Amino acid sequence: MNQVLVTGATSGIGRAIAVTLHKAGFPVAATGRNQTALAELASEAPGIETLCLDLSDRPAVEAALQGRRVDILINNAGVMPRPGAFDAMAIEAIDQTVEVNLSAVLSLTHLLIPQMRARKSGHVIFTGSSAAHAPGANFAVYAATKAAIAAFATALRAEVSADGIRVTELVPGRVETALYQGVISDDARAAMYAGGGSLQPSDIADVVLAVLRLPPHADVTRLDIMPTRPVPPISLK
Repeated sequence: MNQVLVTGATSGIGRAIAVTLHKAGFPVAATGRNQTALAELASEAPGIETLCLDLSDRPAVEAALQGRRVDILINNAGVMPRPGAFDAMAIEAIDQTVEVNLSAVLSLTHLLIPQMRARKSGHVIFTGSSAAHAPGANFAVYAATKAAIAAFATALRAEVSADGIRVTELVPGRVETALYQGVISDDARAAMYAGGGSLQPSDIADVVLAVLRLPPHADVTRLDIMPTRPVPPISLK
């Protein structure tokens, strides 16, 4: 069975993907920075391997993954900066968003693609965002990083498909996760998800499982997953 590495697996979409694939029989290694959350994940899904890693710490990541086989890389880890005007953002917030959402993803993929090429098989999945393809005000840096991921996925696919490696960009719309926790008020966050129309992390996980169950000659290159009903706008309060 193919070995899976899921980043950002301590909550939300990453956690749901890790649990769903584990239940489906995939050997899963789940990474995150929160040791307590990883322990809870391991308790919930016995048999999942957990790795406490800060993906921006390149030497630590390389050491942890040295000699490890990864057939399916799910680049899911990401952050959402506080929504607002670009020129009002702190440089530190810009740097962190670019580092986590883009630079660390490039670095990890660069580390693992050679072994997939050598085996002539593999699958790289990116958790993108609808913000990459329909960007709006107050999310400029987040949208920019996700747009970069979309472009990278397309270019990478062109480079590695001849080696039997599949590349998939997931493009979810509004998903009810903790992504906005701490960056907007609790009331604004509750209003975002009012009415139960948003997607759930398990919806994205089910889609990933379906994609992985396709035969090796079929590659889902980009998959948009949107709520059926319109969702309320995001308040900046």
